[in-house]
Amino acid sequence: MVELWTDGGCKVDTKEGSIGILLQYKGQSKEINGYFSQTTNNQMELLALIVALKVLKKSCKINVYVDSKYVKDGLETWINAWKKNGWRSASKAPVKNQALWVELDALYNYHKVKLIWVKGHSINENNNRVDFLCNDAIKNQIALTVDAELKLAIENLLKRNQESMK
Repeated sequence: MVELWTDGGCKVDTKEGSIGILLQYKGQSKEINGYFSQTTNNQMELLALIVALKVLKKSCKINVYVDSKYVKDGLETWINAWKKNGWRSASKAPVKNQALWVELDALYNYHKVKLIWVKGHSINENNNRVDFLCNDAIKNQIALTVDAELKLAIENLLKRNQESMK
């Protein structure tokens, strides 16, 4: 079973964001983080989980720990209604971050994911670790720490998402 913690963050005033990821499997750990400009907190929360699931090369069982109700509720409660309503919210407005949600939905259904909500900024050591990775990426403007192919795929996904928000 893969254990996975993700976090996304954003400085509202500068729109600088970041992600932090901790993957654990069979006693091995891998950390991933990265800095992004012109973004939002919700985009970073979604992107953290997208990147984490894309890093896994084959379908597997995963316990995913998130401190974002937006991500958890979106995947477990809202997304089926959005799809049924042509990616429109209950108020008939287009769903924000649709490109990210579509990508995350495909990855979520490819793997066998159990989402577990944890309280952010509390006593959960691994959640605090991914929060630190986020803050470090913003502070030091650390480029996304994944291979070039995945980095390009993420850049293209973010561009599609920005275009869909116009």
